[in-house]
Amino acid sequence: MSGDPDSPTPVETMQRAAADYFASDPPERPFGPPPDMDALQGAWFDEECPDQYEPLERYWVNKPYVFVVICRDTDVESNRYRIVEPTLEADERRIRSDLHDLVRRVLREYDPVELERRSQVVDAIEEVLATYGGSLPSESRYKLFYYLKRDYVGYDRVDPLMHDANIEDISCDGPDRPVFVYHDEYADLQTDLTFEASALESLVLQLAERAQRQLSAARPKTSGTLPDGSRVQLTIDSDITAYGSNFTIRRFSEEPFTPVDLVQLNTFSLDEMAFIWLALEHNQSIMFTGPTASGKTTSMNAASLFLPPDQKVISIERVRELSIPHKNWLSYVTRETSTGARQDISMYDLLQSVLHERPQYILVGEIRTDPMVARTFFQSIYTGHSGGTTFHADSADNAINRLTGDPIALDERMIPALDIIVVQKRRSLGEDKLVRRAVSISELRDSETGPRPTLGRLFEWDPETDAKHRTLDRYSDSVVLQEIATTNGWDEQTLLDELAKRREVLAFLIETGRTEYQDVVKFFYRFHRNEPRVIEQIRSDDARA
Repeated sequence: MSGDPDSPTPVETMQRAAADYFASDPPERPFGPPPDMDALQGAWFDEECPDQYEPLERYWVNKPYVFVVICRDTDVESNRYRIVEPTLEADERRIRSDLHDLVRRVLREYDPVELERRSQVVDAIEEVLATYGGSLPSESRYKLFYYLKRDYVGYDRVDPLMHDANIEDISCDGPDRPVFVYHDEYADLQTDLTFEASALESLVLQLAERAQRQLSAARPKTSGTLPDGSRVQLTIDSDITAYGSNFTIRRFSEEPFTPVDLVQLNTFSLDEMAFIWLALEHNQSIMFTGPTASGKTTSMNAASLFLPPDQKVISIERVRELSIPHKNWLSYVTRETSTGARQDISMYDLLQSVLHERPQYILVGEIRTDPMVARTFFQSIYTGHSGGTTFHADSADNAINRLTGDPIALDERMIPALDIIVVQKRRSLGEDKLVRRAVSISELRDSETGPRPTLGRLFEWDPETDAKHRTLDRYSDSVVLQEIATTNGWDEQTLLDELAKRREVLAFLIETGRTEYQDVVKFFYRFHRNEPRVIEQIRSDDARA
C-alpha cells in the first residue's frame, strides 16, 4: 500500500469497486436507487486483519457483496482465508432479525412444491422488503436483501465459500472449530468461520434437506448431492461422532474437466491421453485408483468423452458426480430411505438391473468394499460388457490386493477382465503447491504361472522432472493395443498412425485455444464421425490461423 495518506486503503478500493458495480450494472431486482458512493464508502465493508496477518490477495466471490482476503499469519507461518461481507449497523442487525421472522411467515403461504424454485423464495423476500422496508435507506435494503437471500436461497454462512470457484472442499469438523477449505492456489486454508452447536446442527439439517436426504438419531450420517452438483457428507450430533455435528462439501466445476484440461494441467501427458482415447473408443475397461481427492472421478468423467457419442452408456453412483454430454446416456443413483414406505435401492440392485438394458459401456462411480458390487461389475466386464470405475488404492498392485483380499475376495481369474489401471495421486511441487498427477498407467496381462494377472507398466511419472515417460520400447508391446490392432485388422504402422492422430487432435485444441467444454465435445464428436475430414482440417494452415 502506498505511503500517501490520501491514497485509498485496500478496503476502500473494494468499496469503490462495489459502488461502481451498482452504478454501471444495477442488480436485476433493485430496491429503489442503487446505494450512492458516499453510503458505500462509509459503511459497506469493514475489514481489518489482525496485526500478525499479512494480506496476500483480495478477490470477489459474489460482487458487489462479498470478497475474500487470503492472509499470511506470521505468528504461525500459515495462510488464512477471511470472508468479508457487508457490514450491518446495530439497527440493521435488529431489522434483519425481524425480517427473518416475517419472511418465514410469508413462506408458509406458498405452495411447498413451488418453494423448490429459488425464484419463489426470492419473491417472498422481495415482498417482505417492499412492505416493511420501504422507509429504509437504499443501502440498507440492499444489504438486508443480500443476507435474507444468502440464508434462505443460498447456503447460510458458508454461501460465500460456495461462490468461490477456487475452492474444491469445505469441511467443518464440529462446533466451535474453524471451517477449513481446500483452495486451488493455496491448498488447505483455515477460515475465520466457526459455528456454535445449535447453528451447526441447523445448517447440517438444512443441507440434508437441500440434498433430499434425511437425518435422525436412527440414521445420523448421510451423503447426497446439493442442487449445484456439489457432493455433501453430513453427520448430526449423535453417539457416532465425538465432536458433534459436522459436514464436508466436495465442490465441482460448473463445467466438467475435459481431457484437454487434464493435459494442460499436466495431470496426463499427450501420449497418455491419446492412449486412453484409443483404448476407451475400442471398449477397453479402465479403473482409476488413488487416495481420496486425487482426482479419480474427475479423470473418469473426462475420459468418458472418448466413448463413441452414439454408444449407450449407463452410469451408477451413490452420489451423482458424473456428467456426460452423450444423448444416449442413462444416469442412476442409489436411494437410501429411513422409512418403510420406500425401499432402499443399492449399487448392487442397480448394477444387476442395468445389465438387462444392453449398455455398451457401464460407469460405476466407485467400488468400495461391497463384494457384491465388485463381483457384479467384474462379472459384467468378464462376460463382454465394457466398463469404467474408481477405486481407493495407492498403486496398481495394491488395487489387485484389495480386490482379491477380504472383504471383497474377488476370484483372481476375473481380474484380467479389467484392461487398464490408472493410479493418481496428489503431490507437492514447491512450497504450498499441490498438484494431481497420473503417476502410472498399467495394463493387466495373463500370467503364465497362475490365475493372478501380471502388470505391464505403460507410462510412469518422474517426480524430479514432473514429466511422463513411456516405458515400452514399442507400442506393439502393449497387449491392449495389440488387441485393438487385431480386432481392427491394423498393422503396427496403422496402430501408430491412429495414436498419432488422437495426439494431434489434443495438441491442436490446446494450441488453438479451443478448450471450452462444448468446443472440445463437438470436436471429439466430429472426429469420431468423420476422422479423415477433421485430420485434414487441423493440418491446414487456415485451421491454425
